[in-house]
Amino acid sequence: MKTYQTGEIRNIAIIGSSGSGKTTLAEAMLFEGGVIKRRGSVEAKNAVCDYSPVEQEYGYSVFATPFCVEWNNKKLNIIDCPGADDFVGGAVTALNVTEAAVILVNGQAGLDGGTMNAFRNTETYHKPAVFGINQLDRDKVDFESVIEQLREACGNKVVRVQYPIATGEGFNQVIDVLLMKRYTWKPEGGVPTIDDVPEDQMERALELRSELVEAAAECDDAMLEKFFEEGDLSEDEIRTGIRHGLLNRTMFPVFCVCAHKDMGVRRMMEFLGNVAPSPLEVKPLVNTEGVEVPYDAKAAAPSIFFYKTTVEPHIGEVNYFKVISGTLHEGDDLVNADRGSKERIAQIFSAAGSSRIQVPELVAGDLGVTVKLKDVKTGNTLNGKGADNKFNFIQYPDPKYRRSVKPVNESDMEKMMAILNRLRLEDPTYIIEQSRELKQTILQGQGEFHLRTLKWTVEHMDKLAIEFEEPKIPYRETITKAARSDYRHKKQSGGSGQFGEVHL
Repeated sequence: MKTYQTGEIRNIAIIGSSGSGKTTLAEAMLFEGGVIKRRGSVEAKNAVCDYSPVEQEYGYSVFATPFCVEWNNKKLNIIDCPGADDFVGGAVTALNVTEAAVILVNGQAGLDGGTMNAFRNTETYHKPAVFGINQLDRDKVDFESVIEQLREACGNKVVRVQYPIATGEGFNQVIDVLLMKRYTWKPEGGVPTIDDVPEDQMERALELRSELVEAAAECDDAMLEKFFEEGDLSEDEIRTGIRHGLLNRTMFPVFCVCAHKDMGVRRMMEFLGNVAPSPLEVKPLVNTEGVEVPYDAKAAAPSIFFYKTTVEPHIGEVNYFKVISGTLHEGDDLVNADRGSKERIAQIFSAAGSSRIQVPELVAGDLGVTVKLKDVKTGNTLNGKGADNKFNFIQYPDPKYRRSVKPVNESDMEKMMAILNRLRLEDPTYIIEQSRELKQTILQGQGEFHLRTLKWTVEHMDKLAIEFEEPKIPYRETITKAARSDYRHKKQSGGSGQFGEVHL
C-alpha cells in the first residue's frame, strides 16, 4: 500500500441500530476494494469485521473494528461499530477518531431507537452524517415512509441523492439524481450497468434533483448566489454545496444500498471518497494544554494517540492509533506523554479487520496499528523528539448496570482479576471495583447483555467459571463499634425543678 497524504484520507464510522447491516456493508466494501476475494457473512461466521469468538457466538458486533480500503486514489479508513446500546463505547471511540459517519438504516424497520441514538451521537460529536437505507430488497419496505420518518426526526436537512425504482423482491435499480443516471444490478449485485434516466422516471428524478440543487445551494453562499442568478448548479457545484452541508451539518444525504447483495456499495464509496471531509477540512484537535494541533504531516516530530487495544494470542497487545501530527515511520523512537516511558515503533500497519497490512509510514490524519509496545494503554499519547502533546478527548459513557462477580472456585480469584483487567483493556466502558465495604468485586457496564458477553468470554475463552450476583446494599447505619455518651438535663425556673441524666 502506498503512502496516502492527509488530503487523500477519509476516516468514516459506520453506525446505526443492531440488524441494520453495518458489518455486511463493511464486508461488501472490503470486497469491492479488493482486500478480500470473497464476501463472508455474519450468518456464516466468517465476516472480516466480526472475527472474535464472542461476536460469532451471538451474531452481533461487540467491538468497533477498523479496516481500510483503497478507492479512486483515496484511502478510506472505516470503523464498523456495534449497534447495540450495550456496546456504545465502540461507537463513541470511532466518532472521536473519524471525520464523518454513515448511519445505516434498516429499510424494513425504518426509524428506530438505535438509529436515533446513532444520529444523536453524530450531533454530540458534530460529525457529518450520510444516511444509507439498506435492505431495500426486503418485503414491506416503504422508502418514502422511511424518508418522512427521518425528516420528522432530523429535519428537512435529510435530502435524497438516490431513490429506488422499486423495493422488495424487485429491487435492482436506483436513480441517482446527482449524476442523473440509472444504476441497474444483476441479481448477484456487484458492478452495475449505468445509463440515462428512463423517460418514465424523468419527472420524479427532475423533482428530486431540484430539491438536491436547492439544498446544496443553501449550504454555501457562493452557490446560493449562482443559483438565484441561473436557477441551476453544475454537478461539481452541487458536490461543493453538499460538502459544505456535510461539514456544517446542514445536509444529510441519503443513499440506497442492499449490502448483502452488494448493490449500491460502489457508488457510496465513490461519494465518500469525493465528498466526505478529509482531516484537513475539520477543526484541529486540542491538546490538554488547550492548544490546537493541526493535522500537519510536515510537523517536525510525530504525535500519535492510541484509541483502541486488543489482545491476541501469540502476539499480545495490539494497539490502534491515529497520527495527530507529523509523519510516523517504522523504527521511530517516541516518548509516552502519560507514563514517561520510551517506545520504539518497530512495525506499522493499516487495519484490515482481523488482519493487518504492513506499511512503512503513516501521515497526520491516518489511522494505524502497531504491536509489541512495552507500556501503552488506550488513551495514551506518544510523541517524537521535539513534540510535546497530550490528548484526552475520548469520554466514555457512565456505566448503567452493575453486578458482583466472583469465581466459582474461590482459589481462582487472582486469575479472574487478571482476566477482567485484560478485558477492560479491550473495552474501557467496563468498570471493575474492589469494594472493601461489601467484600465483593463489583463489575459495572452498559447493560445486562454487555456483562453477559464478558461472562461468555471468560468461561469459553479463558476456561474460568464465574458467577454474577446482585451487589450487597451498604447499610451504613449498621453498628460497627462500641461508643459511650451521656447527657444531663437540668431546668429550674420556679416551682418544681426538672433534672435527669441519660447514659448510653
